[in-house]
Amino acid sequence: MAKILRVVFLVCSVVLALGAFLVAARDNVSQDNALVKFVLDFADAIDGPFSRKNGIFEFHGQNATTKDAVVNWGIAAIVYLAIGRYLQRILAPRSVL
Repeated sequence: MAKILRVVFLVCSVVLALGAFLVAARDNVSQDNALVKFVLDFADAIDGPFSRKNGIFEFHGQNATTKDAVVNWGIAAIVYLAIGRYLQRILAPRSVL
């Protein structure tokens, strides 16, 4: 169970990082692509307080949208990795020799 939870949190982290990359590469990636839409919608659904539109960090000016996505979703990806590792350690502690 612990490894399954860690994999789920890892997948969420990867989706957030990939979503940030897709936002940063928006000029070179078709936003009409179904896979791109799925990744961005999924990342928007799991970002919590680290939203790219109304997150903890909000940038203004040139490339603000890209900066919002990269910073907020980057932090969210790290948080998901940390939570997954923490839950794995709680659910499957190492045995003491």
